[in-house]
Amino acid sequence: MDQKRPIDASGAAALIGIALLLAFNQVVIKVTGSGFGPVFQAGLRSVGALVFLLIWMRVFRSPIELPRAALWGGALSGLLFTVEFICIFSALDRTTVSRSSILFYSMPVWLTLAGHVLLPGERLSRMRIFGLVLAMGGIIVAFADRDGGHVSLLGDLLALAAAICWAGIALVVRMTDLSKASAEMQLMCQLVVSAPLLLLAAPLFGELIRDLQPIHLAGLAFQSIGVVGLGFLAWFRLLAVYQASAVASFSFLSPVLAVLLGWALLGEQIGLQIWAALALVAAGIYLINRP
Repeated sequence: MDQKRPIDASGAAALIGIALLLAFNQVVIKVTGSGFGPVFQAGLRSVGALVFLLIWMRVFRSPIELPRAALWGGALSGLLFTVEFICIFSALDRTTVSRSSILFYSMPVWLTLAGHVLLPGERLSRMRIFGLVLAMGGIIVAFADRDGGHVSLLGDLLALAAAICWAGIALVVRMTDLSKASAEMQLMCQLVVSAPLLLLAAPLFGELIRDLQPIHLAGLAFQSIGVVGLGFLAWFRLLAVYQASAVASFSFLSPVLAVLLGWALLGEQIGLQIWAALALVAAGIYLINRP
């Protein structure tokens, strides 16, 4: 495996933009969930994103080919992608954007812990250990807050499981021959696997269609094209250049922005403990990436 470089100014700017996009996506998933069942929404999103990606690759003449040695890595990343979005869409169906975002964007904690053991050049320093302690403290505070708002222990656990799956995807990309594939093919592996699996699993998670309105279709289109088609593609490209834990660490911005957007756009009530959890997780993830 080749060494990746630390984050520079252009990488930081791109990652801040992705953080804002992903934060807003949490609100969009919550709103779109009024029209679709959670897993059915995730499946439709993968289908839409796959169509968009195929058109994108045709327009830019990107080859649709995957090294034989990367097949098992692609299949594994696709399975993790499927489980991740079953978990996070179901979590957002049960709990608030603020709670699910804090737990979901704890992903760098799990990636950093695994990277210390598995990835060269990404060992834990004292500062990163302190950051991990702060972030873990924030996760504990979030779980301990059972007052106010729409609180669901299952929703919290699902959001945390989604974070661990997301970290697993980053590890698979770095540790297998999937890293030799283009960003487009890495994303295609996930969409090709997840689209049918999510649609097949959707009836097991309740109704498929709820009170469907035009805003829900717009939300689905935004997720398919803006978030999965472009946002995830950009994230994979950055992961190919920069250190995995450094890329992941910028996700400390996403829970901050998601909590603010949930409060501003959805009118979510945010208690003092959630603000404390957010501060601990954000500070911890920042320290993980601090030189």
